[in-house]
Amino acid sequence: MLRKIIVIGPAYPLRGGIAAFTERLSDELFKQGNDVSIETYSLQYPKFLFPGKTQLSTEENTSKVPIQVSLNSINPFNWIRMGKRLKKAKPDIVIFKYWIPFMAPALGTLARIIKKNKATKCIALAHNILPHEKRIGDRRLSKYFIKAMDGFLVLSESVKKDLESFNFKKPVRISSHPLYDHFGELLKREEALRILQLDTDYNYLLFFGFIREYKGLDLALKALASTKLKDLKLKLIVAGEFYSEAKSYHDLVNKLSISDRVIFHSDFISDSLVPAYFSAADLIVQPYKDATQSGVTQIAYHFNKPILVTNVGGLPELVPHKKAGYVSSLDTEEIASYILDFFKEKREKEFSANIFDLKKKYSWKLFVERFNELITDIESFK
Repeated sequence: MLRKIIVIGPAYPLRGGIAAFTERLSDELFKQGNDVSIETYSLQYPKFLFPGKTQLSTEENTSKVPIQVSLNSINPFNWIRMGKRLKKAKPDIVIFKYWIPFMAPALGTLARIIKKNKATKCIALAHNILPHEKRIGDRRLSKYFIKAMDGFLVLSESVKKDLESFNFKKPVRISSHPLYDHFGELLKREEALRILQLDTDYNYLLFFGFIREYKGLDLALKALASTKLKDLKLKLIVAGEFYSEAKSYHDLVNKLSISDRVIFHSDFISDSLVPAYFSAADLIVQPYKDATQSGVTQIAYHFNKPILVTNVGGLPELVPHKKAGYVSSLDTEEIASYILDFFKEKREKEFSANIFDLKKKYSWKLFVERFNELITDIESFK
């Protein structure tokens, strides 16, 4: 059955992984014959709440579906006007992208207004229910949003457990984060190193994405400083904007005496440069201290790159140990041991071949199938 679907979430001209997810999902829904449009934010975060340099993309819009810049996250009058407009439009489905409680008042209010038409089902696609960095009021805000939903599609078991803590009784489905497959093809290593102006005599670890305390960059730096790795010609590329204080990491690099082995590229990495970073890297490192799931993992899988993750949240669900990479504790010496094993035992070819087969289950087609199953559950729910 083909449907009229509106997706509410970050999208062009906003940048970042969640915006890319919104656009890629909408394109897949459109590809399968649905009437799809996106409503994105006119104001996503107030400047004082946004630690990055800009929220806007410098890339061209590649979405195949219409995008309307409409939602102001902090203006209740905007929510009411927009809610009335969407209520009148009577879409079959409205998908709400949910990842942070800050958005709960806007999204929860929109859903309540839209559902007054008695025709539209409101579905949450939840990256997170509760944030990695906890704040007072998170649960109350998320509860307001959750109560307005007819069903949830969540991206990991850990997100489902968070949802269950709110006693949500309506339909829920789980589907892992699909591949970020819009970045193009893997480059030859030599070409990638040339683009990034990196020394061809070294192997490279890659820590990629916004840098927050919970992502464990300090653990990656301490592991790199381990004596176990002293004989490897190895450098760590840290590619992404600092969303926590940069000075503490630079001070740690100096304290560990590894400044000659760490390369900071501290700007937002544009989509056009993503293939170069992943093609240059031998092993992607994600020593997160807290996680539900990760888009970085799905970029790595797209490029068939092995990954080291920590045993937190939904990350072990994504990376089979010693098949697609490693699942480590937060102990930096254990992390270092796995890095040593990867290079000493020449695991890259074996792991990459395993990923090539494994990633088939993370297709967008299968993701939309789970979404359609959720709609069926909602339609039959009493």
